[in-house]
Amino acid sequence: MPSFIDFQLQPATRTVLEDMEITEPTPIQAEAIPALMAGRDLVGQSATGSGKTLAFGIPLVERVARNTRVVQALVLVPTRELAIQVHAVLAKLAAGRRLSMALLVGGRPYGSQMGALRYGAQIVVGTPGRVKDHLDRGTLALDEVRMCVLDEADQILDSGFGPAIEAILATTPGTRQTALFSATMPNWVTTLQQKFLIDPVKVAIPPAADVQSAIEQIAYQVPQEQKMAALCTLLHATQGESSLIFGRTKHGVEKLGKQLSKLGFTVGTLHGNKSQSAREAVLTAFRLGQVQTLLATNVAARGLDITGIDQVINYELPESSELFTHRVGRTGRMGRPGKAITLLAPSDVPQWRRMTRSFGQAVALRRLALDGEAVVSIPSARPEAAGTQEYEQNGRPQPGRGGKQSSPGQERGTCARPKHESPPPASGRKRRQEEGVPSGTPTRASVRQPEGFPSPDRSYPGKGRYGRRGAGKQSSFGRTTGKHEAHAVAVTASQRRTGRRKPRATLEARVPRVTASNRVASRSHFSHKT
Repeated sequence: MPSFIDFQLQPATRTVLEDMEITEPTPIQAEAIPALMAGRDLVGQSATGSGKTLAFGIPLVERVARNTRVVQALVLVPTRELAIQVHAVLAKLAAGRRLSMALLVGGRPYGSQMGALRYGAQIVVGTPGRVKDHLDRGTLALDEVRMCVLDEADQILDSGFGPAIEAILATTPGTRQTALFSATMPNWVTTLQQKFLIDPVKVAIPPAADVQSAIEQIAYQVPQEQKMAALCTLLHATQGESSLIFGRTKHGVEKLGKQLSKLGFTVGTLHGNKSQSAREAVLTAFRLGQVQTLLATNVAARGLDITGIDQVINYELPESSELFTHRVGRTGRMGRPGKAITLLAPSDVPQWRRMTRSFGQAVALRRLALDGEAVVSIPSARPEAAGTQEYEQNGRPQPGRGGKQSSPGQERGTCARPKHESPPPASGRKRRQEEGVPSGTPTRASVRQPEGFPSPDRSYPGKGRYGRRGAGKQSSFGRTTGKHEAHAVAVTASQRRTGRRKPRATLEARVPRVTASNRVASRSHFSHKT
């Protein structure tokens, strides 16, 4: 295996590599760097976490002329998160040679990006959509590009960026050097290679056997209605460890995040509908360990280098085996141990069997013993009590609705369960006598709480737990305390303004507001009924 000393690198680049404590190249770096330094086009295929960024980043920085203040190198990636990560790695190499860079991604203001381009950015890293926007605006010129790199090329095309890629490459010189890098090479990447690359060097690094064994693959067959219980069981079994959970759709990921949040888990969600600031905030919190459970769509499956992810859970199967490979590659990076767990509904088994043929690793179906404390029933109505923090759109942790925490002795993520069956509630006159309510007093309809969830405490400042207010104020049961006594429920204007969600009252409780003009009539009416 050659070392970086064997490559013809400039002293500044060697110094940066030493500061990064990188001494020996990975297999993809050892084969790709000499070919790219020689000016050849290249197609590189290797597993995730194998060092592809430095494989093209070192030759790219070496080929840029420091005294020429135009865009000379372009790197296109499919997602904003990957663009930010690649930009951070290349910025360290570029700083050693005093090269300027620009990051062109959506979700960020155009002004700062245009300023970097006007300043004379020599290396541009971006997503196809935003790069194409700058070309259309006339703020980006690529007529002097020397090298163009498509990182995660298969996802770029799979995400529908094919026409944008062709339009971008059409504005570059025909003499440019082009490199494609990806973990998988489907047919459409081969078509792109034939169209835009000239006699490319092909480098394919198969995953090492020890790397494959570092990731433990597990698949559980679970009925669809028990998937949430299975997920809670897995999260309970790995408390204190970081988990990356993949769903298929943005709406599904957001819904799953809210359900887990209600059950007491501190979670973050990552998908395309989030603002860029929220996406960056939740990723930072996940890296720092402030959020241990991250739910994401396939936007997080490509290229994100987050060390220390203990397990990846496929809550839903991806559309292809290539996407599955990228998902699994978020754990066990650079030879570290990791675990990849897939939850399969019965309808997923045929697709799963087709996908496993390309894994090169046998994955047996298992049965998961559900934790009795983790068995949950998701309510049809949203419960008012939630005891966790969820990272919302602004990227900051927000308290759950009601600001309530789990009761003492209740484990995180479990639902409060009644220990005994309560006797059938008394009804009519008998119940009102037991509660001390006059027989003619209308009562509020009780709200049935979903099984397994604690009843919400609707107390707030100025109101007692059982609805008693201060002297002379209306109670929630239609009685007044202090100076006045009325047998009807009075809905005050202040209650209308509060906007609190309250249970529907029965028709018996829907009586007109008691006013000064009809108070005497109301009293005589109810007294007559009593």
